[in-house]
Amino acid sequence: VQLVESGGGLVQPGGSLTLSCTASGFTFSTYTMTWSRRAPGKGRDWVATIFSDGSPTNYANSVKGRFTISRDNAKNTVYLQMNNLKPEDTAVYYCGAIGGLTTWGKGTLVTVSL
Repeated sequence: VQLVESGGGLVQPGGSLTLSCTASGFTFSTYTMTWSRRAPGKGRDWVATIFSDGSPTNYANSVKGRFTISRDNAKNTVYLQMNNLKPEDTAVYYCGAIGGLTTWGKGTLVTVSL
């Protein structure tokens, strides 16, 4: 069972990034997928969740209207499109799978800075 995040990096405020998380070792299409993040020196916060068939989606208030979670069950991949990024979005972003088991990836770092 493995989740591998990618797509993090350095971006200027107001910019965009798309994170990807590719799953293996379990039946991806039956799992709820979620993104969370841990900012420097802070605890982990929930960001967004998408159910197995793509609906519904739910977002933390801090990212609502700026981030979009989606999934491609044929590719065993969940995405997080992040627009209008702010310095406070700087964090390590983790994807998680929730179903018969719960597992998390190792994370990808997003830095929003000039």
